[in-house]
Amino acid sequence: MAEISAALVKELRELTGLGMMECKKALAEAGGDLRKAEELLRIKSGAKANKAASRIAAEGVIGAYVSPDGKLGALVELNCETDFVAKNEEFVAYARSLAETVASQNPRDVAALASGKVEERRQALIQKIGENMTIRRFKRLQAKGRLALYLHGVKIGVLVDYEGPEAVGTDVAMHISFYKPQFTSKTEVPADVVSRERDIQLARAKESGKPAEIAAKMVEGAVSKFLGEITLMGQPFVKDDKQTVEKMLAAKKGKVNGYAFLVVGEGIEKAPQVH
Repeated sequence: MAEISAALVKELRELTGLGMMECKKALAEAGGDLRKAEELLRIKSGAKANKAASRIAAEGVIGAYVSPDGKLGALVELNCETDFVAKNEEFVAYARSLAETVASQNPRDVAALASGKVEERRQALIQKIGENMTIRRFKRLQAKGRLALYLHGVKIGVLVDYEGPEAVGTDVAMHISFYKPQFTSKTEVPADVVSRERDIQLARAKESGKPAEIAAKMVEGAVSKFLGEITLMGQPFVKDDKQTVEKMLAAKKGKVNGYAFLVVGEGIEKAPQVH
């Protein structure tokens, strides 16, 4: 039997939100395969979908920029070693300037952005502040309508390309910062994602021992709920959970053409503190 490390158990716990013993048992059953163990737990205990996207495990800020005409915007994640530096005014100003550079110059990747004067300024800041800092990633958005920007502190940044009342853009951006949808609508969800979820729900339905016709309805209901949870249009609106974002937009004659968001440290493991 494959040896199950504490680190692997910890990772599965973060993915599923379930207890240590449940995770260890699932990993043993799956021969140490993390993805198979996650599926087993979702089948047997109804664990929620992967929670890794909500993990924040590094310091830094999101720099943001929107052009005066509201047509062009960018977000940049700038990382550092400590929260203390993340509050430094020069560090925050540098992050904002990076976002403006991304918007105006449209670099092909981080390597193209982190060159010339941008890199010189980064090196100068490292020398002055005495802490390493890295430009991790960026997102650029060209609006069909106009852009709304929402910053949740300095850790989460959202841009929304919207049409309709200004409040619509602001509200949707705030909603995205809270729910972090993976897709705009059900039609955008890749077929393999839907297929995998249906397989999981089929296995759960079989374990329930319910008659075939009831099990089939259970599966379709569960898949529909899953799609609602991961898509912007299907999620309950953050300011009124009695209606979905889609219904809120219809009521306010608004439309979302696209969005982008960044969360500081998403998917990065922070080194353990030594006391």
